[in-house]
Amino acid sequence: MSNTLKIAAGSIVVGIAVLGLKLLAWVMTGSVALLSDALESTVNVATAIAALIAIRVAARPADSDHPYGHHKAEFFSAVLEGVMIIVAALLIMREAWLGLMHPPALNAPFAGIAVNAAAGVLNTIWCWVLIRQGRRLESPALVADGKHLLSDVISSVGVLSGVLLAVATGWTVLDPLLAGLVGLNILWSGWKVTASSLSGLMDEAVSDDTLADIRAIISDKATGALEAHDLRTRHAGSVTFIDFHLVIDGQTTVDEAHDICDRIEQSLRARLTDARITIHVEPEYKAKHSGILVL
Repeated sequence: MSNTLKIAAGSIVVGIAVLGLKLLAWVMTGSVALLSDALESTVNVATAIAALIAIRVAARPADSDHPYGHHKAEFFSAVLEGVMIIVAALLIMREAWLGLMHPPALNAPFAGIAVNAAAGVLNTIWCWVLIRQGRRLESPALVADGKHLLSDVISSVGVLSGVLLAVATGWTVLDPLLAGLVGLNILWSGWKVTASSLSGLMDEAVSDDTLADIRAIISDKATGALEAHDLRTRHAGSVTFIDFHLVIDGQTTVDEAHDICDRIEQSLRARLTDARITIHVEPEYKAKHSGILVL
């Protein structure tokens, strides 16, 4: 089992543990805000399962029906996760509205807060693991899961603060009011995750910094060529697709042109480990006198 799959499986275990703690905190207190926190954790478990399935699919090798691989499966998982976050936010806002109409009395608030705080600490640790390892492994599903948990951590802090304030002041209406604010925050988080994942499904180019590195490598390692133009990039999960036209002097042999391409590809893969590179070699009269000049 790969490291990515192990982390994804760990998210399910952590999600179930956190959900259990938050449900216990809600049962102990009857707090609408703590119920809203628990509702979001049900989404955490569901999206962790979706992420695990997507990562397994994305790891499949290319086949005759999917010659470019299955890497985009992770983006589908991230989009689903964003949609489910939005659904959770709407459910939370519904509970908040009902709580505003009939503010509940809080029972054993300090014990419930302590249990919820323990769940928050566990979520914080796992959130850091997901985002850090997801970026290292270039897994959109893990990063999206980590960002979702980050919104959960932030909302949990707000929930705990609000419940404490409601207990201290006796204003029980603060409990559902805070739950509504938490719902709005989670709604915004869900939109950001969804929008980011959709850009990957739409074959978004690599970041400006990565593109600058690619251009610099081609310019530096294409010695013997004249120029490179029509550079295009896109990313799908951990894979980066790069293609461009390389203009070669007409007197260059096929072997020499092949060596130039090999040199460029090796350097690009040293920078982007899982890169898929396509180079279209062209004769000198095809030069556009633009794009990437060879040093």
